[in-house]
Amino acid sequence: MGVRMPRSATAPDEIELLRSIVEGTASSTGDDFLRNLVRHLAEAVGMRHSFVSDFQAGTLLRTLAFWSDGEIAANLEYELRGTPCEEVIGGQDCFIPSGVQARYAPREKGIEAYFGVPLKARNGQVLGHLCAFDEAPRAPDPRTLYLFKIFAGRAAAELERLRTDKQLRESEDRLRDLFEEAPIAYVHEGVDTHFIRANRAALRILGVKPEEVPCMYGRTLIPDTPDAQRRLKAALESVGRGTDTSGVVLELRRKDDGRPIFVQWWSKPDPKGTYTRTMFVDITDRILLEREQERLQAQNLYLREEIKSVHNFEEIVGSSPGLIGVLRDVQRVAPTHATVLILGETGTGKELIARAIHSASNRADRPFIKINCAALPAGLIESELFGHERGAFSGAIQRRIGRFELANGGTIFLDEIGEVSGDVQVKLLRVLQEQEFERIGGNQTIKCDVRVIAATNRDLPSAVASGAFRADLFYRLNVFPVKLPPLRERTVDIPLLMQFFVQKYAAKVGRQVNAIEGKTIDRLLQYDWPGNIRELENVVERALILSSAPLLSIGEDVLPVTTQATVRPPPKRAAAVTDPVSRASPDGAIDLDSVQREHILTTLRQTDWVVEGRQGAALKLGMKPATLRHRMKKLGISRPSEPAG
Repeated sequence: MGVRMPRSATAPDEIELLRSIVEGTASSTGDDFLRNLVRHLAEAVGMRHSFVSDFQAGTLLRTLAFWSDGEIAANLEYELRGTPCEEVIGGQDCFIPSGVQARYAPREKGIEAYFGVPLKARNGQVLGHLCAFDEAPRAPDPRTLYLFKIFAGRAAAELERLRTDKQLRESEDRLRDLFEEAPIAYVHEGVDTHFIRANRAALRILGVKPEEVPCMYGRTLIPDTPDAQRRLKAALESVGRGTDTSGVVLELRRKDDGRPIFVQWWSKPDPKGTYTRTMFVDITDRILLEREQERLQAQNLYLREEIKSVHNFEEIVGSSPGLIGVLRDVQRVAPTHATVLILGETGTGKELIARAIHSASNRADRPFIKINCAALPAGLIESELFGHERGAFSGAIQRRIGRFELANGGTIFLDEIGEVSGDVQVKLLRVLQEQEFERIGGNQTIKCDVRVIAATNRDLPSAVASGAFRADLFYRLNVFPVKLPPLRERTVDIPLLMQFFVQKYAAKVGRQVNAIEGKTIDRLLQYDWPGNIRELENVVERALILSSAPLLSIGEDVLPVTTQATVRPPPKRAAAVTDPVSRASPDGAIDLDSVQREHILTTLRQTDWVVEGRQGAALKLGMKPATLRHRMKKLGISRPSEPAG
């Protein structure tokens, strides 16, 4: 076969040749550009084969575009050693018009002509090479080298661009994986908090679906509470100044179900100020734990203050029919969850009865929280009952937990319930009906499981009739009314109460009292006691302070005979053990042991001499069974023998 020689080309032919090659490759990029390049190059230099390669490392070479016998062929990968390509990849131009198969036997069998130039990056690195070869020899032609140089530069630029694009795509893929799979939430937001994109952690924490991201605004997740809005405003102002916002705690509401969540938020504005790069972590569990600790600390502080005063079931002293009836009501209602309304004059012991109900209920191991509704200004009682958020009103410098939250799971005692204002009555009605409320300045609904016991010395039905008290609230409170008798209706309990208060205060004031003067008992029995048991307690304490003799006497300087109350004649003293005065000494004095003995005997008979248990005398007397048995032995009390049948 004869040697194929290229036709001679004039200057206009060269221009036309270059124009056709440029036009054939100008409109394409990437793989299309490389395929057009090798096709036009093969046609321009009159060779059957042409390809462009990509060289990474080692000794293997891979083609990116391969033109062979008038068509694009499949790419291939081959070993460099023993080929002219090895020299080109080494950085040298290689133009061999003929004798390739003899020079590179046996690798290049059948190939005579080979032209190749390296493709170099701007930094001089060899990226690959551009070559053309043929089975027929070629005549040396400087124009061929010239064409190769021109298109090698263009091919190198495209190859470098392709590598850069590949690296960018790989980097983007890695960053996208890192962005999407990161355990920390990432969000890109506009300056108006419009979501640009958010990763899976952010969507999971915020309760947002992927398709909802384009129409999401971060500020819509902030609750409308003063504290939450204040924090958001401070964070956005920081971002607006172009400074980092680090570690801000924000309160949010999930998009799907509205549940509260708390996040620690970091945000850095883009240098151009068009958007912010935000990340946050969910700290809801930590915040709720801190709030629970805060609630328990507040509850603990409240209970420590309560312990300073003496409130014991044992202080319910007496055996009168009226008091026994009240205690029966306590035993009936305590195991239930019913709301109780305790009615009675001032000083009759309404709080003691409320505590007795709580102590005998299944909530006994939970808090008993009390609040005197008459002791607080009208503007503060709502905050005391329901709490408030920081910034809810002037002076609200921090969030406050209300009494209903403190009493969750337990009992709240609303003393002087008749004194609350109409606005508070509405909120109390909602708590009783729905078992839920909101703090002042907040919009988060707080569920509570609280038993309500209310007390008043007012005539609530009359207050309802006059419009001063809501009828619907009265009916909610009056589920189980308990009416305490005044002391003037239970005069039989006065000697017992007298003995109890003497024992309680004698040691405190440093007095030794062995007996009570008989005239003193008569004076106490005649008095009308407008202040009830509280007044009696104060009288006994004052008398002990003024007295220094072992025989306690209460004169007219402590308790005048004539008062504004009705003075009654001394009641007839019952015989036998029911009246402790029957054991008075000849001078009319009453021995304290005798009073205690008769009180214990009366209680034992009422319980059919049962000492222990819920119906036993020890519980009614407020003693431990062992203590009661010891006192019975000391006072010579024993159960009488049963008559023979």
